[in-house]
Amino acid sequence: MFDQEEMAILNALENNKLVRSVNADEEIALAKKAAKEYLSKSKNITIRLSLGDVTAIKNRAQETGIPYQTIISSLVHQYATGKIKLEA
Repeated sequence: MFDQEEMAILNALENNKLVRSVNADEEIALAKKAAKEYLSKSKNITIRLSLGDVTAIKNRAQETGIPYQTIISSLVHQYATGKIKLEA
């Protein structure tokens, strides 16, 4: 259910009487900046990995010239966004 303010906005939109806020461009720019900062922030975590896995990742990272932490972060990101899946 919509509240009174939301109904007023909906009615204005449906009747082509919606008026942009005076500072709409500024508000949009602030929202974009906030979203970009939120998405670019990282969080340090502690994770336990087997010594063999860490060694293998470090060796492969050295071959590619990519830091091993970046590879691990990339793998986590790809899994989180559904680009890679784990097999059961």
